[in-house]
Amino acid sequence: MKALFSHALTTGPVTVRVSVSYLPEQSEPQRGRWFWAYHVRIENEGDQPVQLLTRRWIITDARGARHSVEGEGVVGEQPVIQPGASYDYVSGCPLATTSGAMQGSYRMVGADGVTFDVAIPHFALIAPAVET
Repeated sequence: MKALFSHALTTGPVTVRVSVSYLPEQSEPQRGRWFWAYHVRIENEGDQPVQLLTRRWIITDARGARHSVEGEGVVGEQPVIQPGASYDYVSGCPLATTSGAMQGSYRMVGADGVTFDVAIPHFALIAPAVET
């Protein structure tokens, strides 16, 4: 299953894996809109439960415009991930250019009450070339 995730980064006991897919059915190139879905798996390889509190994404488009997205949890949840377990979710990202990139971090808290940041690996958003 790990082969599905082309990007991975480990911070302390937590590994974040990401796979990304371009969604042509949700994109409208004629209107300057391209859309990707990304699947994230957060694995707790430590010896205590951890809870995801907040997320911070930095999204950069092909023109170099950077957008920061911050908020509580992911997809409306603040999951607790037990030792040896993982949490998966899928979300999406629209861009006004045919390519870009994302990266970020999660703020987590351990069962001991200590908060720490976990890095999300950098990954590219690239629409396939369209024949004209």
